[in-house]
Amino acid sequence: MTPNNGKQQPASNGKRKGRWSFPEIEKLRRLYGFKTDVQIAKELNRTVQSVRRMVGKVFEGELKIGPWTAKEVRELKNYLGAADVDVIAKILRRSQIEVGRKIMELQGEVCERPWTSKDVQQLKRFYGTRDSKDVSVILGRPVDRIEAKALELCLAKDKGYQRRRGSGTPVRMPRWRPEEIELLKKLYPDEDNLAIATQLNRTVKSVVSKAHDLGLKKSEHRLREMGRENVRARYEAEKEMEN
Repeated sequence: MTPNNGKQQPASNGKRKGRWSFPEIEKLRRLYGFKTDVQIAKELNRTVQSVRRMVGKVFEGELKIGPWTAKEVRELKNYLGAADVDVIAKILRRSQIEVGRKIMELQGEVCERPWTSKDVQQLKRFYGTRDSKDVSVILGRPVDRIEAKALELCLAKDKGYQRRRGSGTPVRMPRWRPEEIELLKKLYPDEDNLAIATQLNRTVKSVVSKAHDLGLKKSEHRLREMGRENVRARYEAEKEMEN
């Protein structure tokens, strides 16, 4: 698996051919487990067969045995609900049986516990794209507590998730009233989207979508605050991974 840094020539079908570059391989690592082989192939302009061959090379290796590390458990939770067990097993280099056992173990650890700011951030990250049963395992809390907190935070399942689940017609938010639109215009530049959604009793996605339709923008002050928040969140995530 020697990647090539040179310029690649397209095949007759317009797809790239030849050795993979380092950026391509790294992108494959990031996407695999979260997107299908077909979607990855489209993003990389490679054939599905080429993607599958490279997956076999990238994630090949001797299976791990023995106790799970904290990092492995975090990775398992990261993929849980987004990828099938066989895919997770391939990524973690664990047997499917071991992955299944670890998931059952995590299910047994679900219990009522206080919410922390970190938990809330994880809920915001996973709730829209994962089944609530999987989010329950990821956060170690009962499903009813997950749903209650999501309702409190005005979170909702993404349309993509609803399509994948075949859950029928998505729940539609009521039409925006003129007074709601005026309040949105007033709050949006300087307020957090979650705070706005809570005040308007709408989802964050509904607030962002309507603001986009109206051409609303965040103020420079709020953008700087958001930048600092993102840097702090990345720092905390990197620090957690080191531990």
